[in-house]
Amino acid sequence: MNTPDTRQREHGWLQIFVAWMIALASSLGALFIGEVMGQTPCLLCWYQRAFMFPLALVLAVAAIRADRDAWIYGLPLSASGLSIALYHVLLYYGFISQAVVPCGQGPSCTDAKMTIFDVLPLPVLSVLAFAAISILLFAARRKNAP
Repeated sequence: MNTPDTRQREHGWLQIFVAWMIALASSLGALFIGEVMGQTPCLLCWYQRAFMFPLALVLAVAAIRADRDAWIYGLPLSASGLSIALYHVLLYYGFISQAVVPCGQGPSCTDAKMTIFDVLPLPVLSVLAFAAISILLFAARRKNAP
């Protein structure tokens, strides 16, 4: 029987599932760009991966278990990755001084080659993914029952 409570539970599950799909696609995309296309990630990209890869695993378990409390452990990961990605975007577009650039050795965090299809910058994709995951996790959180 499809009661309002069942529909609400399913709605929360769908949001968790979509958040997981975004995290999975982002993780696989990062691996594809690095391993198949041969584009070495910069320091900030590595930090963003450090938050996105666990999200793909955590949200997979949450989706399988239909755990609407996933926001408790998923949102801190997503928000941390989002803050790094936002910093990276500001750095990429020159809003942050080059003197504050954390990248020393390895690829530059502001390299013009950090794009997909020579159009969309990878840091912008990361911001969009982390923001979407954060919004979905926030929306799926369990409402406190009276």
